[in-house]
Amino acid sequence: MGMSNLTGLSEFILLGLSSRPEDQKPLFALFLVIYLVTLVGNMLIILAIRSDPRLQNPMYFFLSILSFADMCYATVIVPKMLVNFLSETKTISYAECLAQMYFFLVFGNIDSYLLAAMAIDRYVAICNPFHYITVMSRRCCASLLVFSITFSCLHSLLHVLLVDQLTFCASNIIHHFFCDVNPVLKLSCSSTLINEVVAMTEGLASVMSPFVCIIISYLRILISVLKIPSAAGKHKAFSTCSSHLTVVTFFYGSITYVYCQPSSNYTLKERIATINYTVLTSMLNPFIYSLRNKDMKQGLEKLLNKIKSSMGRFPFTKGNKICGL
Repeated sequence: MGMSNLTGLSEFILLGLSSRPEDQKPLFALFLVIYLVTLVGNMLIILAIRSDPRLQNPMYFFLSILSFADMCYATVIVPKMLVNFLSETKTISYAECLAQMYFFLVFGNIDSYLLAAMAIDRYVAICNPFHYITVMSRRCCASLLVFSITFSCLHSLLHVLLVDQLTFCASNIIHHFFCDVNPVLKLSCSSTLINEVVAMTEGLASVMSPFVCIIISYLRILISVLKIPSAAGKHKAFSTCSSHLTVVTFFYGSITYVYCQPSSNYTLKERIATINYTVLTSMLNPFIYSLRNKDMKQGLEKLLNKIKSSMGRFPFTKGNKICGL
């Protein structure tokens, strides 16, 4: 369904993951389950951290913010996907597309900067443990968080405003399941040179800065851990980083596959890779951190026990009638 000879555009059509009608309901069920698991899992992580005094430290502070950002990240993309799975038109308005693009960039960047902040936290904890409390103070953590949010919002605003200056007149079909920047740029019939230059300079710098920070932090951690004489000490030091490293590898590995190819036409393989860092990472983070982290696992067990005991005090759990009925 193309649109030609237009200087303005009121809506786009999202091609999605599959155009076959028989795939829509199974995909709807799959992504509904993924979305619900994402919300419940990340909410449990947040509640466990807030309710357990042992988890009141910088590492878990950043983890709770990361869980909240993951919930928002998935919410920006998945609900619209679910609607389109059950819709024949699969349209998204121009304004809604720009809004989705903006918040996708915001929470995607916040995720990457939070991962960098968590890498810095692990570096200080392992390489400078005696000064950990003073270095990773409340003020430092708050500053890192404010910078992550502020820069992400300004970065996203810049790219969305540049997209808004373009003219779309050839087609309104986006070969993706959401309004990412590059697939939308491919539909423009005006010059995208400025967009591409900004993406290759400011955009690349915004993505690479937290990644370089993570790499440097873990190189310093590796050097420090190799100096530990005992194997048990090395294992203990590495175990505190394993969850974070797993998430970083999954997140940046998918991004590299999608965005670092010479010419991306957003084939099905590339769209599936995009699902990895937009949807699956948000769902898997709670499992990775809870299953590979002893303190987090104990915090979740304590929270679930509190929930069970609270539910056990409701009248209907004891077979009693409620309100005299």
